[in-house]
Amino acid sequence: MSPTSKRITVGELAARFLEQCGVRAAFGVISIHNMPILDAFHTRSKIRFVSARGEAGACNMADAYARVSGTLGVCVTSTGTGCGNAAGAMVEAITAGTPLLHLTGQIESDYLDRDLGYIHEHPAQLAMLKSVGKDAFRIRNPETALATLREAVRLAQTPPCGPVSIEIPIDVQKMKLDLPADLSPLAVPPVMPNLAAVDALAERLLSAKRPLLWLGGGARGASAAAQRLVAMGWAVVSSVQGRGIVPEDHPATLGSYNLQKPAEEFYETVDAMLAVGTRLRSNETLNYKLKLPATRYRVDANPLADGRGYSSELFVHGDAATTLNALADRLEGRMQIDPKLVADVKRTRAEAASLVDGTLGQYSKLKNTLGEVAGKHLWWVRDITLSNSMWGNRAPVLDHPRAGVHALGGGIGQGLAMGVGAAVANAEHALGRKTVSLCGDGGFMLNLGELACAAQEKADVVFLVMNDSRYGVIKNIQDDIYGSRHCYVELHTPDFAQLCASLQVPHFKLADPATTRETLQKALALGGGPVVVEVDMNAWGPFAVKFAGPPKKKELEV
Repeated sequence: MSPTSKRITVGELAARFLEQCGVRAAFGVISIHNMPILDAFHTRSKIRFVSARGEAGACNMADAYARVSGTLGVCVTSTGTGCGNAAGAMVEAITAGTPLLHLTGQIESDYLDRDLGYIHEHPAQLAMLKSVGKDAFRIRNPETALATLREAVRLAQTPPCGPVSIEIPIDVQKMKLDLPADLSPLAVPPVMPNLAAVDALAERLLSAKRPLLWLGGGARGASAAAQRLVAMGWAVVSSVQGRGIVPEDHPATLGSYNLQKPAEEFYETVDAMLAVGTRLRSNETLNYKLKLPATRYRVDANPLADGRGYSSELFVHGDAATTLNALADRLEGRMQIDPKLVADVKRTRAEAASLVDGTLGQYSKLKNTLGEVAGKHLWWVRDITLSNSMWGNRAPVLDHPRAGVHALGGGIGQGLAMGVGAAVANAEHALGRKTVSLCGDGGFMLNLGELACAAQEKADVVFLVMNDSRYGVIKNIQDDIYGSRHCYVELHTPDFAQLCASLQVPHFKLADPATTRETLQKALALGGGPVVVEVDMNAWGPFAVKFAGPPKKKELEV
């Protein structure tokens, strides 16, 4: 050690490294097994730490923060039970392909892996973390700490992105080392496509008269490149995760009206479909029975995507933006696209939207008014709830590739925490949009403690709570399959007005559809903290059509 070198703890090393990664906020729950890390956050004051009320909520917050900001999400938990609490949210993050670093503690190294029943130990913690993320590492000494941090972040940010965990025994967190001269993260270059494969794809597409782009979440960084193809006359449809890559008010896009009957009929007229950064997931393809265009091509940064779900005539392994730009370079000025294609898209979308509206009954007023009052400049966060399945996955109109945040893996109760994470990202990165989170009453109660976190953090988010005092989708499934034998679906919910008052959170109850505009305008105008708008679904009445889970091919698609 030189006389002028600075000694720091491994906990401080982690904080300094994350600063170099561009992290502005992290989420977690403080404990005796992560205090060296969080003490460094506090004393350095470079990273905002959001104290969640539970590790599941903290991880969901970090996930949404990463999706909205386009940067690395960070979650800090304790060892054992605390770490285990984050497992479900880790599954959501890997399903959504979110780059996330999970830092967790471990017991003292002298007692680790000895099966002594040492308090707070989780004997197979590392194995558990590997099963719910891309990978998991243990830092065993100060000398390997920086290398491990660098590799974990590189892996989290390498497509297909996902959460990576590092467990650090509490004694190792306290150990000291010389401050490294270079704390920069490892570069993650885009996956470069084989140019011969791009040439071959371009040659095949040159003859297409009615080409269609299907954009998934893996194409969120390719907005400008995708719009180059749209400018040539291409049509676009997106998965729910790919919403807003091409602004949904563009006449050439179907938005995420991707499985309705009019869309399927439109696909029959398409002579070439290029699927980019999408898994063509089961719930968006009628369990892989949706009739997609016969001629299909695929671009993906994950080489294992080739042939999954649907076959393709040609697969190009590459980054979405790089590959689409290379493709556009080869196609611009050379294609003769049917001038009627855009008009056909516009008509198809109108027909599909009309079918969806026909299922909503009075709730179409809520959908339409929210779009009119909130506008396009919002972060649209959704939990798995009946209203999201009926309309939230397709409306309101989104104009930004990261504007849509939803529980992609299908777990309820994540929308509240994700709303907090999105609002924190908006504030810390000065993104200038409003966060609106659509939740069901059942899901809202699952992580209710995070409403206190939202109040404490002054998270600028409007929670739209659809309260029918039950698990509405499950009850519909019981009607559809189980002879209307209703069990375990009725919920005792609180008086949300009193609950919100106790937390000093503004509350509006929307019981009359006629007051929708006035109520939403008041709620959205408030700032400086969370607002709850409770929609009394029992007063509004039922939807016009029952939703009983993702539609299958044999059912009437809506």
